Order: sequence, then structure tokens, then C-alpha cells
Amino acid sequence: MIHARALIAPGARLAAEVEVGPFAVIEDDVEIGARCRIAAHAVIKRGTRLGCDNLVYEHAVIGGEPQDMKFDPTCESFTVIGAGGRFREGVTIHRGSRPGSATRVGDGCFLMAYTHVAHDCVVGNQVVMANTAGLAGEVTVADRAFISAAVTVHQFCRIGRNAMIGLSAKVVQDALPFCITDGNPGRARGLNLVGLRRGGFAPQEIQALKAAYRLLYSGGISLAEAMKRMADMGSPAVAELKAFIEGSRRGFAHPR
Repeated sequence: MIHARALIAPGARLAAEVEVGPFAVIEDDVEIGARCRIAAHAVIKRGTRLGCDNLVYEHAVIGGEPQDMKFDPTCESFTVIGAGGRFREGVTIHRGSRPGSATRVGDGCFLMAYTHVAHDCVVGNQVVMANTAGLAGEVTVADRAFISAAVTVHQFCRIGRNAMIGLSAKVVQDALPFCITDGNPGRARGLNLVGLRRGGFAPQEIQALKAAYRLLYSGGISLAEAMKRMADMGSPAVAELKAFIEGSRRGFAHPR
């Protein structure tokens, strides 16, 4: 189901039941999985690997060159996207900036209109980005994070699993998993309780996370002592929170 006015390069590979609308452009060295739908005027650039059941809406550009002054246009790099995603009007996802590198987006993600994912980002599964949210280069977003509209995320930052970033927040440090980060600059505002319940977290895990949050932000103790006490809680979610903090290079958002 390819419209007569779509432009598809000879080296592109399309699986079964792919739909391509009028004036869409699919370049060489592109792979598109089964049952994808590429709407009118969408552009899929070279080096893109698109899994099955993705919907790419009008004027989205997937796999474009990085906005990096040092980028060599002859560099062979990639954009790798999982299955079942929705990429609304005007979405832009840029490919990796180094030879052999890739920007990666997982399964079941929903990127709303005019969101941007820069070069070498790694976006997990079932991530939601609302309208005009943007990730700078080499940002990592874990599974089920929710990034609200007009959020900007500084390069090299990490956003943890089941985190929520509030409307128009400016994220310049790591946003902890399971927590809400909001404001300019982004600050921790509490646990993402709605997201945790929707994600199927057991009540005892939520209680453990509440206790860990109090240790970090209102316990009146050092970070080292808080981490020691968190290690003794025996909670997998708290252990994940602790490991995230230990892996931070930019520091993490604090209420103060």
C-alpha cells in the first residue's frame, strides 16, 4: 500500500503490510518492519531501523543528521526504533554522531507533536514525551518515564524508570526513578505515586520508596548514611534507586 507519489529509494527494505502516504520520502539503507504506517510528507532518513507496527505521522523526520558542529555527513551511523511506537506530527529523531553509533528508542513509545530526540540518546520502552519536549544529545530515559510538554533536558542527563517530569521543567541534573521532577531548574517534588500505582507497584514497595525518599531529602543525614540505610531495606525498587544515584555523573535533582 504505497502511494504513487511516495519517493522510496531502491535500497530501502519494507516488510509486509507497510503503508506509505503521498509525498513521504524513504531513503536508502532504511529497514521498515511489518504493518508500519508512514503518513504523508514524513521522511525516514538513511540508517534508520524501524520495528513493526509503528505509526509515523505527517512531517515527522526520523534519522536526520545530528545538530552537532563536529558531525561529518559521511559518517555511517544509525537510528534504531523498536515496535509499536507512535511518532506524531513534526517529531524529529536524529541518528548517532559517531561512526557505528545509534540513537535508540524502545518499544511502545508515544512521542507527541514536535518532540525532539537528539543524537545518541537512549530512550527505553513505553516512554511518553508530550508536545515540544526535547532531549539534548546523549540523554538516557528509562522505561515508562513521562516527560511533560515543553520540557528541556540537558545533554548527558538521565531520567529514571517511572519518573515524571513536570510541565516546562528545565532538567540539568539526573531525575530520579519513581519521582516527580519539576521547576526551573528541575527539583525533586515527591514520589510519582500515580505512575507507581498504574505501573503495578505493590503497596509495600511504594512504602519503601517513601521511606527512601524521606532519607534522601528530609532525614537530616548525609547522603552516605542515607545510602547505607537504603541498602538495608531489602526492597528491589529502593535498590534500583540507590544504584541510579551511585551511577550519577551530573548529580541528581534536590528539593533545595
